[in-house]
Amino acid sequence: MIPPQLIATLDKLPPNLQVEILHYAEYLAAKYAETSPSETPPQKYRQAGTMKGMFTMAADFDAPLEDLKDCM
Repeated sequence: MIPPQLIATLDKLPPNLQVEILHYAEYLAAKYAETSPSETPPQKYRQAGTMKGMFTMAADFDAPLEDLKDCM
């Protein structure tokens, strides 16, 4: 439903401005239709533990590196 105040304001405008407002309203309608929330896919959440067992760590992972002995 269009509020009567809006129609009264539009009636006061010259025809060329009414056409501009019509074009802008059509633009907004098209923009809203493109980004409507019903068309956007639901956000997927990550699930912890899906990669468990796919990687292994070397036994000497936390051992000092030979290259950095000078720095220590």
